Amino acid sequence: MPSAAPPTSTGTTLGIMVVVVAALYFGQDILMPVALAVLLSFALAPIVIRLRRWGLGKIPSVILVVLLMFMVMLGFGTLVASQLVDLAQNLPNYEQNIRAKIQSVRGATEGGGGGVLDQATQMLKDLSKELDQATAPAAPGAVQSAGEAGRVDVLRPIPVEVHEPRPSPWNEIQTYLGPLVGPIGTAGMVLVFVIFMLLEREGLRDRLIRLVGANDLHRTTEAMDEAGARVSRYLLMQLIINIAYGIPVALGLWLIGVPNPILWGVLATVLRFIPYVGPVISSLFPIILSFAVSPGWTDPLLTIGLFMVLELFSNNVLEPWLYGSSTGLSPVAIIAAAVFWITLWGPIGVLLATPLTVCMVVIGRHVPQLQFLHVMFGNDPVLPTETRFYQRLLARDPEEAAELAEQAFPDKPLPHVYDHVVIPALHLAETDRQRDALDDEVQASIAEGVDSVIEAMDDYEDPKPEPEEDGEADPEDIAAAAAAVPAEAEPSRGRVLSVAGRNELDRASAALLAHLLERQGIKSETLPCQAISLRNLSKLDTSDVRLVCVSYLNAGSVQHARRTVRRLRGKLDRRIPIVVGLWSSEDDGPLPDDAPTLIGADRLETTVSGAAAWIGGMAGRHANIPE
Repeated sequence: MPSAAPPTSTGTTLGIMVVVVAALYFGQDILMPVALAVLLSFALAPIVIRLRRWGLGKIPSVILVVLLMFMVMLGFGTLVASQLVDLAQNLPNYEQNIRAKIQSVRGATEGGGGGVLDQATQMLKDLSKELDQATAPAAPGAVQSAGEAGRVDVLRPIPVEVHEPRPSPWNEIQTYLGPLVGPIGTAGMVLVFVIFMLLEREGLRDRLIRLVGANDLHRTTEAMDEAGARVSRYLLMQLIINIAYGIPVALGLWLIGVPNPILWGVLATVLRFIPYVGPVISSLFPIILSFAVSPGWTDPLLTIGLFMVLELFSNNVLEPWLYGSSTGLSPVAIIAAAVFWITLWGPIGVLLATPLTVCMVVIGRHVPQLQFLHVMFGNDPVLPTETRFYQRLLARDPEEAAELAEQAFPDKPLPHVYDHVVIPALHLAETDRQRDALDDEVQASIAEGVDSVIEAMDDYEDPKPEPEEDGEADPEDIAAAAAAVPAEAEPSRGRVLSVAGRNELDRASAALLAHLLERQGIKSETLPCQAISLRNLSKLDTSDVRLVCVSYLNAGSVQHARRTVRRLRGKLDRRIPIVVGLWSSEDDGPLPDDAPTLIGADRLETTVSGAAAWIGGMAGRHANIPE
């Protein structure tokens, strides 16, 4: 069995990336047709596979699909050419409308002594003429003559025209057909590559697996399938969206009266393959033409409104419905990819930007050394919600932290949000505190941020109750625990003390529990850890206390909790129950079996929701007992 390859260093990875980018730039004449062929192969392969499943052989299926593609492209080119010829023939007829609109704009800016535009233009002309006269040197051999008052007039040199001989027919052919040789050659190379890629699809796949992933077939197969599925889905959905956009464009322009609506509909369909810039370019031409065609301003405004409505409908309805997250790219990644590939390969790079970047993101997802590509360009959340929540608390931005908490579980009750967002975030803070990364001031700031979040979540609407989840208190357990506590220990009136165990972060977790109890109608008070210290415990007012809960974020605080419970027992009435909350995280292992006995509390809870449910159930059990 071959040994695992040693990890690649960052410098080696950057060096490989530089070499790859240089190869893409200098080898674009070869690599660009190959990339176009691969893209077309992704689009045509499903059709070839479908024809083969219907009983048509491999070679006939490929030939038929390529012929259909060629006929579609030929028909598209013929349609566009005919529409362009018709448009060019009719353009001189629109000159009068253009002049009328220019005159109307000038008339709108006219003041008392001529239009503002005319005055500004004439002033610029006068200044330019004065500058030319002041700085123009006398030409060699120019004749000077004396004018009035001793002024010397410089005679301008006589213009001389140079006529080149008429080019030969061969030179004219090269002039007109030369620019077409490159695109035609590239199209031919792409066609040849597409045919052979479709014919040798399985063989090329096996060779690629043998080249890059023979030692890890599972990961290689998963990466290839994911890349193929994403690119194929992107192309199919983009084609459907573009057609659904181009047809209304053509119909709308035809109803408005803009010439050649079919041309603009086809152009809108094709240019929408270019991210962001394509729709803008496709709308400029018909809008400008509507200004030239219409003698008034109604048709241009209708044309602008048509494109605005279609863009809003496409971006907010069609694309989220059909397109979704098929590419797995973030919007910033799409823009960055378009800039990168157009810099390397020009206009063709814009068409290839999204599919090629999709492949890069998939590679980054499955290759550890290139994981930064998936992090930078993918649309998956790179930070868990609790990490983002904690980061916002560190940045002293509790408003955004509250928004993150509300958006994390919109269909879950508030106790679930506290258990799965706020408490894990406080665990991250506790971890930083234990390694001395947070001083007292920052801890206090985080606790104040949690207080602000609690205030913002006060109007949080819980959804309808659902079956109890793991970690939440069982109703039978609540009833049994409540029955074990004497009824006289639970007066119908009183308050629950939610006390911090050791620091300000524990106080923030205690405030979460107090808030959940307040939402159940139970009067609660949050106290810092100093309130139950040896020095201050004697000053604590316990006259109307019905229950005390001590909160710890550090699940290893069993011994500290034992001492705290013993201290509270000496202060409180023996009938007042004491609950200890060791709010555990995913990284914490299970508590020792003897932890409840060792601590000596009446109840040991590991989740805020479970503690709130147990206390609330017990309070409800004793609330209706007559005094």
